[in-house]
Amino acid sequence: AAGQEEELARLLPELGEAPAGRHDEQSMARLFELTARLLERVAADRTVVVALEDLHWADASTRHLLAYLFRTLRTGRLVVVATYRADDIHRRHPLRPLLAELDRLRTVRRLELGRFNRTEVGRQIAGILAAEPDPAQVDEIFERSDGNAFFVEELAVAAHEGCCTGLTDSLRDLLLVRVEGLPESAQRVSRIVAEGGSTVEYRLIAAVARLAEDDLIEALRAAVNANILSAAPDGDGYRFRHSLVREAVSDDLLPGERSRLNRRYAEALEADPTLVAADARVMRLASYWYHAHDAAKALPAVLDASVTARRRHAFSEQLRLLERAMELWDTAPEDVRAALRPVDYTEAFPPCGCDPATTPLRYLDLMAEAAVAGRLAGERERALKITKRALHLLEEEGDPVRAAWFWVMRSRLVQALARGNGWQELATAQDLVRGLPPSEVHADVLAHVANWSMVHVPGPDAFTAAERAVEYARMVGARETEMSARLTLGSLIVHSGDLEAGLKEMFEVRRQTTENGMTAIAARVYVNLPDALEAVGRSAEAVPILEEGVAHTRKFGLLDSEAWVWGNLAESLFSLGRWDEAATAAGKSEHVGQSAKSRGFRATLRAELALARGDLAECGSQLAAARGHFGTHDRAPQHEMPLARISIGLTAGEGRLLDARAALQSALDEGFPPDTQRYGWPLLLTAAAAEADALGLPATDAGRAEILQGIREAAKTLTTNAPVWHAHEHWVRAELLRAEGYSDPDDWAAVTAA
Repeated sequence: AAGQEEELARLLPELGEAPAGRHDEQSMARLFELTARLLERVAADRTVVVALEDLHWADASTRHLLAYLFRTLRTGRLVVVATYRADDIHRRHPLRPLLAELDRLRTVRRLELGRFNRTEVGRQIAGILAAEPDPAQVDEIFERSDGNAFFVEELAVAAHEGCCTGLTDSLRDLLLVRVEGLPESAQRVSRIVAEGGSTVEYRLIAAVARLAEDDLIEALRAAVNANILSAAPDGDGYRFRHSLVREAVSDDLLPGERSRLNRRYAEALEADPTLVAADARVMRLASYWYHAHDAAKALPAVLDASVTARRRHAFSEQLRLLERAMELWDTAPEDVRAALRPVDYTEAFPPCGCDPATTPLRYLDLMAEAAVAGRLAGERERALKITKRALHLLEEEGDPVRAAWFWVMRSRLVQALARGNGWQELATAQDLVRGLPPSEVHADVLAHVANWSMVHVPGPDAFTAAERAVEYARMVGARETEMSARLTLGSLIVHSGDLEAGLKEMFEVRRQTTENGMTAIAARVYVNLPDALEAVGRSAEAVPILEEGVAHTRKFGLLDSEAWVWGNLAESLFSLGRWDEAATAAGKSEHVGQSAKSRGFRATLRAELALARGDLAECGSQLAAARGHFGTHDRAPQHEMPLARISIGLTAGEGRLLDARAALQSALDEGFPPDTQRYGWPLLLTAAAAEADALGLPATDAGRAEILQGIREAAKTLTTNAPVWHAHEHWVRAELLRAEGYSDPDDWAAVTAA
């Protein structure tokens, strides 16, 4: 470039001052030629990348230079990378002819970069915020941004700065600028489409717009050519190319304008239901009447839509619709409310044996449906808030059985949120139904008490509670409650040592629940049955059942159950030595289950994997996370004993034997409840092995005899009915002898034989 600085300064001002004179075609050609030769020379012995960003904003001279370079560059290790935003390239955009020309060149390759998927959006947000984002925040930003990286960044930064809902003014202005450049008729049609839904059928747009067909098509064509709207994939309607543009256009509507448009949509759809597909009609009508602010029309429509959502297992949508129904309840006319009937009752509610065909829908019925929907959707905070409001209302109504139902719901929610162990709520429910005639709710209370006892205080009392629950459920014909109680009973039988009888009962419950469409109870079977198999060392049998359970829970939208199934699958795969697969399964649970307990279980699994692989730092991190998720209000043995075992293994691995002994002593002081051998034996084995490994190390002799005696005494409280527990007994005995300096091959032969 020596001697050509003045000419090149037209393109690179930092080289000096551009010469004065004519700027004609000849001078431009000379500049282009010099630029090409400069690039070839620079790239003669090294790879050079020339990057041109935002080509959609390029002026004519830049486009001509780029075309020249692509046609004439022949030598050198040179890559020219140019980017443009496809959504900004409307039908008459001046870049289009250049793109068509470049596509014909063999040296040019066009790369279409698709929008980000959810995982990629999550990574982008994590990079922007320098922290792992909340999964719910990732879901929201992914949905609103459509995976557009620019929109993701804008929404993430806005949320981080406190703008949690809606759009920032700057982003809204940016989104609207192209819409405001449309002809007035196209702007009007865009506003109509924005209120119609994610995709709006052409005939429905026509019915609402009330324009001459030629005028409507011309307006739609203008919006499509400007890349504001696009044809729907099925070719029958239109949608916004970006959800955020639709959101901005909708937000820009005046309040009266929005309600008027929605009323037009609703009236058009009621007049001609064929305007939309049958499977979308109920949901669309509910949305239109709700946003039209017509409570008399909206309340029945919203309730119909909530039933449709439940039958599709769309529990988040069902909850949103039921919350709208509760919002509309007081403003809807009395005669409208009196005519409403529940389609069916949720779970065991209501308890009075009322006939849905003749009994008017009550506000409490809505609250019960919403609480269940919230629990199933993972929206436990919202469900708990609804439950508390319902119990407050019931204080004045004197309805003990309905109150008992809500106390059971509250128990389940506080346990899932790690706000308590749920027993006080169950005890209150028991007190409310005590002495009352048998009912579905009474049976349901007993079934939950039995399940709670199995988890927290396994033993004879849990057996009694489960048997009573089965008896009451059969008495009132509550089949699902009966199956749930029988599942609990079968699990208790397994853990008591009668393996075949207990497993036979659990397999029978599996058969009946799957054959009779009891989806929620079947989901629990897919958690508890493989767990029982894993507990007795039959991991290989558990895996295919768990894989079946993943399909079942996913099909019916049972997110938290799916998380537990994935967690149990990870546990069984780990037992089989398939560690990589176990890690993958544990990761799968992260995307579905967001209850505190499922998070704690997942962290426990990851801690165990890390400990087995010798990654003590990761083990410590996951152990702390697990304890944080489980909290201190619900110290169930099935969580506390594995955490104690991992803590012993971690501290021993770090050379902190005294801390390992302290962790063991704390567990021994707590005692091993009946039927917890699946957790007790591995805990004692870890402690005994730690003592054996530390034999001969300085400062470890003091206190060893007492610790080993404590392990022996604890072992006497654990049963050995299953082969795997019998093997653990031999293994613990061998490790204890090794810790005392004795290691007899016969002892280890007994371990391998067991």
